[in-house]
Amino acid sequence: MANLTVRPINTGYIPTFPKQYHYHHSTHEYVKNIGDEKVALPVFTFLIEGGKELILVDTGMAWTERASKYHHGGSYQPEGMAIHEQLAKIGYSCADVDKVIFTHLHWDHIFYMEKFTKAQFIAHRTEYEFALDPIPLYYKSYEHPALGNRRPFEGLKFEVVDGEEEIVEGVRVFPTPGHSPGHQSVEVDTKDGSYICAGDSVFIMANFNPIPEIHYTITPPARFANIVECWNSIELQKKRAANLGLILPCHEPEIEERIKKTPVLGL
Repeated sequence: MANLTVRPINTGYIPTFPKQYHYHHSTHEYVKNIGDEKVALPVFTFLIEGGKELILVDTGMAWTERASKYHHGGSYQPEGMAIHEQLAKIGYSCADVDKVIFTHLHWDHIFYMEKFTKAQFIAHRTEYEFALDPIPLYYKSYEHPALGNRRPFEGLKFEVVDGEEEIVEGVRVFPTPGHSPGHQSVEVDTKDGSYICAGDSVFIMANFNPIPEIHYTITPPARFANIVECWNSIELQKKRAANLGLILPCHEPEIEERIKKTPVLGL
């Protein structure tokens, strides 16, 4: 087991309607207290420290004006929370990052890429190819040039992977498609066990809860590209993790409280 650590870093907030994003419509009558108001979800990246290379999982969301105008209205990135600012607070620059592994290439996971001038960018081949030429339904998610924007990854070189692969000792990617065509999760070996940086394969930890009344082994989210793949990816991670505390979804609010006591996981 490698002596790596995982540092969650929040880069802003995206307000979403739980019934449109967090919980599939078939689950609404079985999940208690689903509100009708938007809930501001955090947008975490994860810094992997302790190895020969400094690795970042995703680069986070855009600044407030870009995020709110082009994506989810009301999204905001408070001052000092952009990924380069967050790294500076803990003594790093973007140039210190050796590798950036992307769970997927939606807009809230890829901003400020141009600042990582020395990093190798890694994505799943299926995700990268779809991001370059998505169906119009996903033009906004991938910042397609047809909308008049410049994609954060425009002109940047990627290394692509096709399945489960060890990136460096103690850090692996494995496919978890469904939320997007080529979504992948990142598994990190630490003294606590192997953490899974789950991206958007689930929105919140409640997506792992079973609903026995309708024979559901999980509580599926409401936003997906392929619900069968989404379901299977959630079940896979639930089985793969030694315990659910080792799974780190990008948008889970409880991680904010967790890192107030334990800012670095796996020490």
